[in-house]
Amino acid sequence: MNDHTRRPRHEVVMINRRSLAISGVKKVESFDNEEFLLETEGGFLTIKGQNLHMKNLSLETGEVAIEGLVHEMAYLEQGHGGDRSKGFFGKLFK
Repeated sequence: MNDHTRRPRHEVVMINRRSLAISGVKKVESFDNEEFLLETEGGFLTIKGQNLHMKNLSLETGEVAIEGLVHEMAYLEQGHGGDRSKGFFGKLFK
């Protein structure tokens, strides 16, 4: 079975911690010059840094380009069994 039939493709390409190209983006949840929160085919992805800005956005193709100094990238795990209090969003809205 082909990998593309199981799950849509999601890629993250970073060049010199200054330029990010991300595919498989479903939704841009929030962003400012220090943090982006994206819903991707691979889960929720947070990008933290300095002077971050969106260079390009195409939700039709699921592609986002971000520039700035990247300090951290992480996929956020949500609570299991529907227990949002243990997930990222549960902690965010306490």
